[in-house]
Amino acid sequence: MKFEEMPVRIPDEKKIKAKLAKIKERLVNAKDEKEALKAVKAYFDFCDDLETDTTIISIKYSINTTDEEIAKANDVVDEVMPVISESIQDFERALFDSKFRPAIEKKYGTLMFKKIEVGFKTYSPEIIPELVQENKLSSEYDRLMASAKLDFNGEVLNLMQIGKYLSDKDPEVRMAAAKKYFGFLEENDEKIGQIYDDLVHVRDTIAHKLGFKNFVELGYLRLGRLDYNSDLVYGYREQIKRDVVPVVKKLRKRQAERLGIKNPIWLDYNLEYLSGNAKPIGNTEFLVKSATKMYEEMSPESAEFFHFMVDNNLMDLDAKAGKAGGGYMTFIPRYKSPFIFANSNGTSNDVDTLTHEVGHAFQGYLGANIKVPGERMPTLEACEIDSMSMEFFAWPWMELFFGDQAQKYRFSHLDGAISFLPYGAEVDEFQHFVYENPNATHEERCAYWAKLEKVYRPWVKYTLPVLKNGRYWMRQSHIFGSPFYYIDYTLAQVLALQFKCEMDKNREKAWKKYIKLLKMGGKYPFLELIERAHLRNPFIDGNIKKVIKPQVKVLNSFDDKSF
Repeated sequence: MKFEEMPVRIPDEKKIKAKLAKIKERLVNAKDEKEALKAVKAYFDFCDDLETDTTIISIKYSINTTDEEIAKANDVVDEVMPVISESIQDFERALFDSKFRPAIEKKYGTLMFKKIEVGFKTYSPEIIPELVQENKLSSEYDRLMASAKLDFNGEVLNLMQIGKYLSDKDPEVRMAAAKKYFGFLEENDEKIGQIYDDLVHVRDTIAHKLGFKNFVELGYLRLGRLDYNSDLVYGYREQIKRDVVPVVKKLRKRQAERLGIKNPIWLDYNLEYLSGNAKPIGNTEFLVKSATKMYEEMSPESAEFFHFMVDNNLMDLDAKAGKAGGGYMTFIPRYKSPFIFANSNGTSNDVDTLTHEVGHAFQGYLGANIKVPGERMPTLEACEIDSMSMEFFAWPWMELFFGDQAQKYRFSHLDGAISFLPYGAEVDEFQHFVYENPNATHEERCAYWAKLEKVYRPWVKYTLPVLKNGRYWMRQSHIFGSPFYYIDYTLAQVLALQFKCEMDKNREKAWKKYIKLLKMGGKYPFLELIERAHLRNPFIDGNIKKVIKPQVKVLNSFDDKSF
């Protein structure tokens, strides 16, 4: 079904609770294994229907946050879902305690029950008011950031649209765009700071009500982290400080020499070449046509999948007024349809985002028939392996998108993949500080961010007061809506770089390994999943260095001064 034909169905709390109660009754009163398994199947169908309805509303809202009707529907979802969670947990308690559990485990595996057990730790009816408040605060931040109307270059632009000017060849244009972009953050500093403070305190309250010391452990469990903890992540961040920060420092020095700038400021690093950054040679429609050709040639599986996406209008890629920022892939279970949301603005990031989200969507497509709804897609850090690896698998076709600038793009892309790791770790350490010190003030949080900048990105020299005062983090939506998620991108990047190392040696073998990973979906926790995919554990000391070192050699093989 084409996306625009999918009906909008606003969740009705009473009907949903009644339906779930009936399914629970069927499970509890089941006379034999066969009846119990039918009740479980009915529950899976219920989950798929509910997720379909809420996802369609969420997509339409992010496409146009100014649509009052959809905004109201989104508000209903924010209010209803935490309340429904109580009924869902009530059913899952019955499932967990079912006398037919051995038969259910035999058919559907044990991971579902492990997740249910985590659900008992992370949810209680007592926290419903706080969950509603948390949802509303996250939506408030999204609305505020989407509301930006910046007069620039004879146009009225939002934050995503003005982004392309931040990497303009003309330093005056870059600075003028930066003043507009970060001026919006400065004007809304108090509002953004208050929204975040409210979010931190409501999450801290939830954690205490559930019996946790603070939100850190709860945040990890919410993300489905069953086989690693904050201690392992701490050691992982230390690897990045030791083995990656010095590499990136050299890359920034190399960039400054390439640009002929002796004392670069932070904004200069947005420009990678004096000739200008690599740009796609066409608009969004052109990118989709190029991607169609690429995925037709890449493999039979990718060809079938991408035609499905195009034929059913399952992508909304252009930046426009009222549209929420960022990019994502989500899945609509009833129609077995992935959906890609992005904000193309004419930069190389458009190609990054398209190939990245296609990686997510490809996994969703291949995993659509996994029976347990919660296991169709892996946990978030594993999801990002799918997407970031796809960015590298797309390398041979970059001439389609960039023409004679393809090599320029490849160098920037690999440089960016490595250079991202310190920033991702910085965001994570910042959040650990925040939730371990929930009563810190907005100014103290910003001061801590500024302190971390010197550790993770010592080459950054700000000139705007708003950035000198540690406000850069306020633009990062994940910090507000998805606490502790951001480190997942770095874990995945390390594993995607491992795929890159392998495809450099034997592309066909690497592709088969990748498809195997995608098809496993979320049937296993993160560390078990990567073990089954024969990928190295990034938490083991030295494994980050093993993928960085060969890719630095790849970067050194480019004559980047000629670009």
